[in-house]
Amino acid sequence: MMKSKKIGIDLGTANSLVYVAGEGVVLNEPTVVAVTIEDNHVVAVGNEAKDMLGRTPGNIVASRPLKDGVIADYQITESLIAYFIRKACGRRFLFKPEVMVCVPSGCTQVERRAVVDATLSAGARSVYLIEEPLAAAIGAQIPIANPSGNLIVDSGGGSTEAAVISMGGVVSHASVRMSGNKLDEIIATYIRKKFNLIIGERTAEEVKVKIGNALLLDPDDKKKEQKTVEVRGRDAFNGLPRMVEISEEEINKAIKPILMQMVGAIKQVLEHTPPELASDIIDKGIVLSGGTALLKNFDKLVTQEIGVAAVVADEPLLCVVRGTGVALENLDFYKKSIRSNR
Repeated sequence: MMKSKKIGIDLGTANSLVYVAGEGVVLNEPTVVAVTIEDNHVVAVGNEAKDMLGRTPGNIVASRPLKDGVIADYQITESLIAYFIRKACGRRFLFKPEVMVCVPSGCTQVERRAVVDATLSAGARSVYLIEEPLAAAIGAQIPIANPSGNLIVDSGGGSTEAAVISMGGVVSHASVRMSGNKLDEIIATYIRKKFNLIIGERTAEEVKVKIGNALLLDPDDKKKEQKTVEVRGRDAFNGLPRMVEISEEEINKAIKPILMQMVGAIKQVLEHTPPELASDIIDKGIVLSGGTALLKNFDKLVTQEIGVAAVVADEPLLCVVRGTGVALENLDFYKKSIRSNR
């Protein structure tokens, strides 16, 4: 007898991942949709749409329908979720799937309702919501059911979520809508101000990946030659193509204020953590997940600023979606941590 599939979706600002129960992670694509301006018709989704960012003709616009981890464009998000469900189930599916979607801890009831409605409209039979830090902790193989404190920090594209988890629930959490996309934005702004060079978000992201560094380790990093990268863009004055060379130190200077706000979320959550759980965290350390955790020396910056050892989880990009999949496959065990909308 055929049963409906169970699908877990990590609907991120920068990338979305899809998990199918029994199969694992089946999809990892950018959260980008290209639509026509006249009739809002979806032209491309995911990788194909990302290639169009900043390169489309006047009648097509490629955009990210999620902003800071929550839905910014309802209709386009619905098309995006429908695309993921079709990809996971095949074009023709007899039974509507059960879908679990991750939401930021700090999102409002209205924002949660929007996710549920968009998922149901996209073809789901029932929808479950799980908070991102909880899913990340499960995916990082943290024993969340134990009566001891665990601090997980999930830094994706749109927001940084810090949460203390104990006995299967979030004890305290803090969230700042600052993360990977904001770092790209600040790099583009810095290059425009200093070099009068206009670059696109894809170029800014490439610069971050190549020479982004959260912490210049003073004695060694200053002595050795700084990494540099060539950046191509459009001159702000004459509109002609131009190239400049930018160093690791300059990028560090540009992104430091954003990184300190992200660290501020961790400090904030620790301020509201009961003393017993805080002592557990000192012993266990802080676990970092999400794409921004891959930024060079981000773990060292967190350790330096907080005074507690920080470690990057194995495959931090996959923590949330894997945790969603585990929760979906063990609904009875995690039912008190999940919101159901049957």
